[in-house]
Amino acid sequence: MMEKISAYIIAYNEAEKIRDAVNSVLWADEVVVVDSHSVDDTADVARSLGARVVQVDFNGFGDLRNRAMAACEHPWIFSLDADERCTAAVRDEILAVIGSGAAADAYFVPRQNFFMGRWIRHSGYYPDYRQPQLFRQGALVFAPDAVHERYELRSGQPAAYLRNAIWQQPFKNFEEILHKANRYSSLGAIKLAQAGRRAGMATALGHAFWAFVQHYLFKLGLLDGWAGFMIAFGNFEGTLYRYAKLHERQAGWRPPASPPLTRPGGEQQER
Repeated sequence: MMEKISAYIIAYNEAEKIRDAVNSVLWADEVVVVDSHSVDDTADVARSLGARVVQVDFNGFGDLRNRAMAACEHPWIFSLDADERCTAAVRDEILAVIGSGAAADAYFVPRQNFFMGRWIRHSGYYPDYRQPQLFRQGALVFAPDAVHERYELRSGQPAAYLRNAIWQQPFKNFEEILHKANRYSSLGAIKLAQAGRRAGMATALGHAFWAFVQHYLFKLGLLDGWAGFMIAFGNFEGTLYRYAKLHERQAGWRPPASPPLTRPGGEQQER
């Protein structure tokens, strides 16, 4: 008998995306949406599709993923973000893997990104292996990082790779690029501070410039046209503000003092 599989989706205020995400994993034996107290209809939409919604306070993505895995009930786990979609090819490959009797304990899953009306072939966005997304219960644990969470394989064998790709829409529009750059740079500044890093504005600019060069030149983002440029520029902005926010935390800037002002001569105006 084939072992059962849980699919979990982490989400926060993703009412526009959660329906398609859940629909893409309805083939799993259970779908768990781990919501961090969304104020939109994310939870209601997920429940209407048959998903089990678990509310988890957000204390960083590492903790969130560990809590998501703990909420899953079956021996296999497939993780998805709200902006990702499983495909029929990936579904079939996953079911074949876990039913083979010779599966590895964890698998990386390639991701194909769609942005500005085109599939991104370069820019570091394909195959875009980020972390194992298919694994056995207990085979993976995440560090309590605020963002860009590290993981540890607790298995005697290395992770394997699926051939077929899920797809992701990392940014639905330019506004979301700015929103994500702001949110992730704040979380990234916390992570840097916890690691004991220090930064000045020159450091912020240097890291930002290097992030742009990496994505646009070394990862061939220039071959992705304007989409590649915007991805590289978004990484420039996110990196700049990550280190600038770290510097802001460490500098402890305060506004100048603003004492009460009275009339010259020391007399208060009668009221």
